[in-house]
Amino acid sequence: MAEIKYEIVKSLGVLSESANGWKRELNLISWNGRAPKYDIRDWDPEHEKMSKGITLSQEEMEILVDLMKNN
Repeated sequence: MAEIKYEIVKSLGVLSESANGWKRELNLISWNGRAPKYDIRDWDPEHEKMSKGITLSQEEMEILVDLMKNN
């Protein structure tokens, strides 16, 4: 399996923290050198290990924000 490269371009905030120190974060991340996307997932304290998560484009994030505002 090919190695996945990532760069956290901007940390936007912590949504929650578990007892073991992992944090669910919202970040802008560049995956494999591509344009950054919004990303929600759990990270270990050193940002070396991660859980499965979800990535959203700028347009998807705007739709999500609008949905949250209107409900």
